[in-house]
Amino acid sequence: MATISWFEDNSWAVWLAVALTLGAVEAATVDFIFLMLAGGAVAGAVTSAFGLGLSWQIAAAVIVSVALLGLVRPKMAARMLGSDPPILGTAAHIGASAVVLESVTVNDGRVKIGGDTWSARVAAGDGPIEAGRTVRVDAIDGATAIVSLPPPAQDLI
Repeated sequence: MATISWFEDNSWAVWLAVALTLGAVEAATVDFIFLMLAGGAVAGAVTSAFGLGLSWQIAAAVIVSVALLGLVRPKMAARMLGSDPPILGTAAHIGASAVVLESVTVNDGRVKIGGDTWSARVAAGDGPIEAGRTVRVDAIDGATAIVSLPPPAQDLI
């Protein structure tokens, strides 16, 4: 019974512990969802500090969390993360230009993409591309770039 009494007397501390835990989870996810929920937990702590009962504390936490998720998070996420998520890994190389270091055939070759040397090949049916040419990365197959000659530039009239 003493434990329940401690929680009733110190519910603000419990709310702050929940807020800190949610803040730590947010630091790992960086999605701004747990940060908004932590804001709701802080509202619960403030309500508790004013001596209001548990039902008021829960109501404040829920209302503030929903308001933050609906009003603040979309603007914050758009500003911080951008409207499009970043393209990472090998997908970031697709469409990039590369310079042929060693002649590229359907079996083998070497290209330089953004300062890194990659093994490369052309798609089946394409002819070899000699060293020194600029190519376009069409796909990444494991650790091999599939490349092709870029289309010729069109004259603007």
